Amino acid sequence: MLNSTPNVTLGSATSSLQQAAHHVFESTSVLILPQDNSSDYPTDGLQHGDFFPPPTGPLLNFHEWFLKVHGYASVVVCVFGIFTNVFNITVLMARDMRTATNYLLTFLAVSDILTMLPYIPYTIHFYCPTTNPYETPWKYSYGWILYMLIVINLAATTHTISIWLAVTLAAFRFNQIRSPCPSGPLARKKRIRQVKVATLIIYVTSIVALIPNYINNEIEPVPLWGNYSAYGLKEKKLGSPQDDVFVFANVLTYAVLAKIIPCILILVFSGSLLYHMAVKTARRRQRLSANRQHASTTRMLLVVLVLFVITELPQGIMFILIATVPGFYHNVYYQLGDLTDFVALLNNAVNFILYCLMSQQFRDKFFAIYIKPLCERRRTVITSTSELLILREHVPRTVTTTTHEDNLTQNMKV
Repeated sequence: MLNSTPNVTLGSATSSLQQAAHHVFESTSVLILPQDNSSDYPTDGLQHGDFFPPPTGPLLNFHEWFLKVHGYASVVVCVFGIFTNVFNITVLMARDMRTATNYLLTFLAVSDILTMLPYIPYTIHFYCPTTNPYETPWKYSYGWILYMLIVINLAATTHTISIWLAVTLAAFRFNQIRSPCPSGPLARKKRIRQVKVATLIIYVTSIVALIPNYINNEIEPVPLWGNYSAYGLKEKKLGSPQDDVFVFANVLTYAVLAKIIPCILILVFSGSLLYHMAVKTARRRQRLSANRQHASTTRMLLVVLVLFVITELPQGIMFILIATVPGFYHNVYYQLGDLTDFVALLNNAVNFILYCLMSQQFRDKFFAIYIKPLCERRRTVITSTSELLILREHVPRTVTTTTHEDNLTQNMKV
């Protein structure tokens, strides 16, 4: 299988850059030919430029193993995540569940669905099974590479939106704990309106901020041999002497604004939440213990936020190292790309499980919306079937009685 270097400036939180790396040619003639089977394929028509030395070691062995299962596992996670996020939306948007916090969690679920839904056909096409441009050049047509680029840009956008929604969620919850808001329907509507405005700003700002990523990618043809050709993304040569200044600045900006800073803010607000929950005055602790649902919701949100930091912060650090350390992408990041991608997908799909485990209110509402109607429908069917069986067993039998005169009449006829 022929590998190549992706455009790392896309830098999506789902690590879709490394996905492109496994299967997409680069049009700058900077190719990586595997040591074991590069001679098995004809190289006529390939313009050999600077070849990066193929990586070796345990990371490469892990990469080759995980590549075989990554596609199938990702499809399962995406399908599960799409359905469970639909559950999240329907439960959180139930009439008696509509709070400002639940609106933020709903917008987060929408962002997760937008990440996973287009990812499924991409994964099936390139990963199930893994493809080889020499053997299946039609899979690297312009249309599929364009679709891949759309998936990359969309994933970068939705994950930027998600992490800043997490920051908003942490800040909003911290403000609620520190300075309890007035109750009442008007105050509740005001908080919901504020959350909607903040979400709209996050969506629009994320799209505008990533415009340099959108316009910084080029699709170019790569000749194979004979009449065959494929398409791929133009390489940006990050971490090399030929590194473009604009690309370098773009990667650093994305890593800082979409990864490092949001994670730092989440850690700050999460730490403050823990402080106000566990270290405040006795009166504050009594109040939290009296309102167990409130404290349980805060703990659940803390787990969601910590998962964001675990998923996003290492990627932000690695993006900085890609742009600044020569060879880091090929020797380290490339080998771990599928793993970081899969972890990000798990983060998109795991919230439903957290809500069910840590929120009694969410469990009760989910049961009322989905489980209870199924149980009642089944009970109705069973009851109807039982009644039908009982009626059949008690059908009155027709008994024919004969009198002495009837017997005599019958004998005379005979």
